[in-house]
This record gives sequence, C-alpha cells and structure tokens, in this order.
Amino acid sequence: MVTSEIGKIFLKAYNEKYGTTYNARTFFIEQFYPLFFDHNKYMLYVRNSPFVQVFPSFNDCVTGKKEFEKPSKREERLKDFLNKVENNEGDASVAVGFPSLSIEQATGSQITSLNRVVPKEDIYSSWRGYALGIGVGGYTILFNDKRILIDVFEGWKYYRQSLNKTLMLSPNQINTWNGQWLTHYYDERCYDNDDPLSNFDPYVVGNDGSMKVNSQTWTKVLISIARKYEDKRIMGYVCSMGDTNTTIGFIPFDLTQIRRPIQLYEKLFGISDGRKAEALWGTSFGFDTACTMGVIGVKAMKPKGIDDYIKPQGEKSIKLPKKSKNEQKNISINTYKIWLTVMLNNENLWIKTQEFAQLLKNNVIDKDKTISTNRTNLIKAIIESVSKKNFIDAVTKIIPFVEDKNGLKNIVMEVNDTPNDKIPYFLTLLRFQYQLL
Repeated sequence: MVTSEIGKIFLKAYNEKYGTTYNARTFFIEQFYPLFFDHNKYMLYVRNSPFVQVFPSFNDCVTGKKEFEKPSKREERLKDFLNKVENNEGDASVAVGFPSLSIEQATGSQITSLNRVVPKEDIYSSWRGYALGIGVGGYTILFNDKRILIDVFEGWKYYRQSLNKTLMLSPNQINTWNGQWLTHYYDERCYDNDDPLSNFDPYVVGNDGSMKVNSQTWTKVLISIARKYEDKRIMGYVCSMGDTNTTIGFIPFDLTQIRRPIQLYEKLFGISDGRKAEALWGTSFGFDTACTMGVIGVKAMKPKGIDDYIKPQGEKSIKLPKKSKNEQKNISINTYKIWLTVMLNNENLWIKTQEFAQLLKNNVIDKDKTISTNRTNLIKAIIESVSKKNFIDAVTKIIPFVEDKNGLKNIVMEVNDTPNDKIPYFLTLLRFQYQLL
C-alpha cells in the first residue's frame, strides 16, 4: 500500500541523515510509539487499532469525567498491537491505509481467496507513512519526496511538545499539524532556527475553551513547497481516511506552474503585496475539484471571481472594477491580471496589452464631440470583443485616426497568433488594462 512505501522512503532518508540503522519494527518501537502514543494525548488516531479500543475520550478526560490512562495501560496496548502484527494478515486494524479483510466492512476491498501474506515491514511502515501525510481541505497528501518527508518529520516533536504543554489542545491532528508546520518551516520571513515555534500560531479556539490545529489551505502548502524546492514536478498521493476511506489517487504537482503567478506578481507589484495576495490563489474551487484536472498547476491557482470577467461569446458586457483606494481590492484585481497573463504563457503580453490600452486611451478624445463620440464607440467595440474575428474587425475601423499604425499591426499579429482557447484570457486582460489606466 502507498502508506507503506512512503514510510520506507522516509526511513531510508532518516537513516542516511542521522547515521542510524533502524528497520521498520525497531523505529516503530523506539521512536514512533514513544512520540505518538506513550502520552496522555495521542498524535494520531487509527480507527479500530489496539491503541484506541475502549479509549477514554479527550473531552471526558479534560472535564474530569474520566482519567487519562496510566502508563501501564498504554504498555498493554503496545503489547497487544505487536502481538496482532505478528499474528495478523495485515488488515486496517494494524496497517494504516490497508483494507478491512471483511467484505461486510465499509473499508473492505481487494478481497481475494489467495493466500496473501503482508510483510511485517509493510505494516510498521504504514504508520510512519500515513503520519507523514499533509492535511489540506479534508484530504491528506502523501508526497514521495524524501526531502519533504524529513521536513515534515522535523515538526513532529513540536506537535508533541504543544500537546503536552497545552491541556486544552485536542489530540490526533498530526496530518493537520504537518500542513501548518511545513508552511511555517519554509517561510524564511518568520521561521527562527533558534526558536522554531516563535511566530507560529496555527490554533483556533472553540467557545468551550478547547483548541484545535486549524487546517492550512492547500494553496499555501503548495506555494511554500514551490518556494523551497526548484523541482519541476513532484508526485503526491491524495486520500482521506475516516469511517470510510476516499482515494483520489496519484496527482502530479507542477511546482513550476505554481511558482509562476507568485513570482510574476512579486516582480510587478513587490514582495510585500505578493505575500498578501497568496491567500487569493486557488480560491475558485476546492482541492478535490482541482485534482480532477489531472495535474495541479496554474489552472488550479485560479482566483475566485475571475470567471465573472471572462466573457463568453454572446454574453453581455460585465462591468469591470476600477482602481480603488482599498488596498485589498487592488490586490484582488492584480491577482486576476497576473493569472490571465500566466494562462497566456507569455509575460510580454502584460506590457503589450498595457501599451495597446494606452494607445486606445490616447485616441479617444477629440475637440469635435461628434468625432469623439464615434471614436469612443469604436474603441468600446474593441474592448468588448469576444472573439479573434470581432477584435480584428474592430481594430481595423480605428486605423484612420491612429498615428501609431505599427502598434495596431503588432497587436493584431499577436492576437492572430494566439490560440483560440487563449483569446478570452487575452481580451479579458486587455479590458482590465484599459479600465485601470
């Protein structure tokens, strides 16, 4: 199973980094179990496993209805688990992410009459593998990149530290913690090697005073990874485990495409505004919808609301926003423009659409009101074009009163060379550039 393979990749990387010789079993007993389960509050909840059978709830313990389990009871649970691993076929109760071997269970699958023997190494590895998953939007991403896995691991001890120090902090959120930790760990602005938890506040407080780790957005996680590593692509396995398991599958994450709108925004509007804009990327749809694209790239980074301005042929004109004194509104508009530019896959079109918009603005006004009105209408036809043909026909009509004939020629050639499926992005970008002059 995938969780086992991720666990194996990590253990190899761990042994290489720290000069150790752990195998799957010894790492579980000496490192994993003491950190995750040998405490009042667990870091991970695996349904139906020996660690959670008849286990007192967190709420009952913090309210005094029940007591936290004693170390002797936890030791019994460990012995029970180890015994089941040695005498179990490798089902969901001892191997994380594996199916139930009963067809009557909701997680039952891949049932066979063949004598299937699951290696003990795979069982122990599955716990590490799943614990390294990054929780985003109700799903968990398991990356097969050893660098990311080691980086996630670096945050485990701090989650344990936080659970032990803060009584009201809810347990069993390691995947959610991983998403928050990774974003923080990769942020050079606030991460401090000497004090790793400074400037780190991933919690949300409930009305009853309880605390939880708030889920990080998938875009923030991916932007952070894309900033950290220069790889073109990495592979991730996307799933959700609960009462029933949901599998989306293996998804390529194109880090190059994820970086492009971020870098272009910072190049044109500055790093400070670029950071403020990060929360707007990928807000057009949820993570599960983004995964249906087959690859997470620039399309998945679409900001919410941009579709309102990408005018399909035949639809009425939609009023574009004007430059505002409101900083956040301007950041939102700039995000739209950057995404359109990146979708066109031609950074030069940013400048060319600006120049063409300025050319049109310079030729609107005339002392003769009749001529001025006529020019306004002709330019409006250009700005509201919804197809390549509409645009070229409209540009042709303004040739007589435009001195910069080469400017018109160049923009017509640019549009003519643009693939038809990209034309709506080009025309929308032009409308924004014209409106915001």
